[in-house]
Amino acid sequence: MPHRITKVVTRGGDGGQTGLADGSRVAKSAPRIQALGEVDELNSQLGLLLCEPVPDDAHALLLHIQNDLFDLGGELAWPGHPLLTEDQITALEAAVERYNARLPPLREFVLPGGARVAAGAHVCRALCRRAERALCALGEQEPITDVSRRYLNRLSDLLFVLARWFNHSAGVAEPTWRGPRRD
Repeated sequence: MPHRITKVVTRGGDGGQTGLADGSRVAKSAPRIQALGEVDELNSQLGLLLCEPVPDDAHALLLHIQNDLFDLGGELAWPGHPLLTEDQITALEAAVERYNARLPPLREFVLPGGARVAAGAHVCRALCRRAERALCALGEQEPITDVSRRYLNRLSDLLFVLARWFNHSAGVAEPTWRGPRRD
């Protein structure tokens, strides 16, 4: 296989623009680049989460998701070339059902926290929602795929369920919202 990246320092972005995979150049502040950056940040945070002790099945699932997010990044970098598929959404939905079935029903609003791995999953969930907002903002200006938008929506659901499952598996009580203060 030939090397894909032969030069890291190109100086091509020094003027505030960056190149897309189709060869076009756009401002680094463009909504497409904003969405791409948010997806990259989410993927990086998932990498950090995987440094925690994560059960093997969840570890494999999160590695698979990292690859999916790279596909989404490729889709954003190359407009008009969708890479995510319905099968990837179906896989997320199945994982949500599988992990949620192992949890007690929700009775209160859950606060981010508990075990360190669960708190990390909550950070990933919040970043996923931010990436979803950036993708939706891009979609207001340029065509995006329905699959990419739905993928991030399902992923945030899964990350919430995984955070709960990580706390449950660790025997750590989920922090819950106490309601408005009535001082």
